[in-house]
Amino acid sequence: MKLLFAEDDRDLAAAVTALLERSGYAVDTVGDGQSAVNYAEDGHYDGIILDWMMPEMDGVTALRTLRARGVAVPCMLLTARDAVEDRVSGLDAGADDYLPKPFNASELLARVRAMLRRREAYVPDVVTFEDLSLDKGSCELSCDGKTMRLTGKSYQLLALMMENPHLLFSVQQLMERVWGWDSEAEINVVWVNISQLRKRLAELGTRAEIRVHRGSGYSLEKKE
Repeated sequence: MKLLFAEDDRDLAAAVTALLERSGYAVDTVGDGQSAVNYAEDGHYDGIILDWMMPEMDGVTALRTLRARGVAVPCMLLTARDAVEDRVSGLDAGADDYLPKPFNASELLARVRAMLRRREAYVPDVVTFEDLSLDKGSCELSCDGKTMRLTGKSYQLLALMMENPHLLFSVQQLMERVWGWDSEAEINVVWVNISQLRKRLAELGTRAEIRVHRGSGYSLEKKE
């Protein structure tokens, strides 16, 4: 799952980004409302988290702009403003949820999961392909009674592929969807993580495999 997070407080932005990434999400983080609009229009996101008070453009204005331009991605507003009229204003602007500051980390994660479940194309907390099951809450991959926990980018890569089996992903698409547009990582990190995942799948003895399409990319398929 890929999230866009907009927050101008650098310390809070860093802490929340780290929390979301440890929980298995790919995150693009920006510091103002105009950047949030630009990223949301140009990127493929499963959910958006916007701080209310930001420079350039506040979160509510950014959200109204996105909704007016047809961006229907689920969105949560974060704000220290907790008056009833403020909550009503945020929800009327098109927010799917509203979380006052300060907030508990576990509540934020629970609300993110709930927000993502409300997408038009519902994706369950447990995704399956052939004899594989991936629990997105615990990041555990299971096959015929064997279980292992995936972490970091390996988890994000496999979750993306299990949600889109048979779909061919180029290396560039995987870089954008998992590492993010602003990542300074070298493209060989995709090859390294794919290689590690293929070894993990072999250890489980699954009927699924990550197939290499030379010069084109990778897809999750049933073994031939």
